[in-house]
Amino acid sequence: MNSCDKQQLKITAAKVRLGIIEGVFNAKSGHPGGSLSAADVFTYLYFKEMRIDPKNPKDPDRDRFVLSKGHCAPGLYSALAQRGYFSTEELKSLRHIGAMLQGHPDMKGTPGVDMSSGSLGQGVSAAVGMALAGKLDNKDYRVYTLLGDGEIEEGQVWEAAMFASHKKLDNLCLIVDSNGLQIDGPVSEVAGPEPIDKKFEAFGFDVQIANGHCFDELEAAFEHAKTVKGKPSVIIVKTVKGKGVSFMENQVSWHGTAPNKEQYEKAMQELTAALHELEGC
Repeated sequence: MNSCDKQQLKITAAKVRLGIIEGVFNAKSGHPGGSLSAADVFTYLYFKEMRIDPKNPKDPDRDRFVLSKGHCAPGLYSALAQRGYFSTEELKSLRHIGAMLQGHPDMKGTPGVDMSSGSLGQGVSAAVGMALAGKLDNKDYRVYTLLGDGEIEEGQVWEAAMFASHKKLDNLCLIVDSNGLQIDGPVSEVAGPEPIDKKFEAFGFDVQIANGHCFDELEAAFEHAKTVKGKPSVIIVKTVKGKGVSFMENQVSWHGTAPNKEQYEKAMQELTAALHELEGC
């Protein structure tokens, strides 16, 4: 990845963050914290990593993505809008009755969404099924799924992980958004899943740890994952909850709270300033 490509990813990620705040503000509800922490991952997946075509969202040979932490739909929607699956104007109707973009991803109603999700822990099972189908059909597509570090307290995650390893699903790549916070407080105090890397190693995964806000590290991790044979991969990305908005960063209160008008304006000013700085480089 050259410097121009990396700069464009940073610009796109800034726009994705603006879309997240726009969406949750207009919805008057939603989950900005985990959406912002994963914005760089969404950007890398949809603009660099995955083989996709917004003009043909159901292409049977496309790569698949499952948002296992489905409450962070504002981040996914913003990335999809930037990628051209639908207009960015749709973000303003987030969670409105009858709108395309609901509080959790809906594969039947939203272009680019490969799996409806929201019940935590279940997305990995869906992704495993997609990866197994790809193997059975002799397809070369890859399957990606994003989990939260709080979400992996769910037992179904580990049942799916065991199955993925047993079936040697090397076309499957899990991403754990490790921002350290969940709805009830610090992840370490709620159920303490660490050491996450050792757990996945014990379940037969190839494991990497990367800075989830560094595109060089994301590129290296995803490129390595594609070389792994005979086992599934997981990338544990270290992130900051609420990344990009100063008063939201590392604050558990922003897990599922929408900004009021004053907070919205402050957040948009910060993100717009960051975008202009990137565009001026």
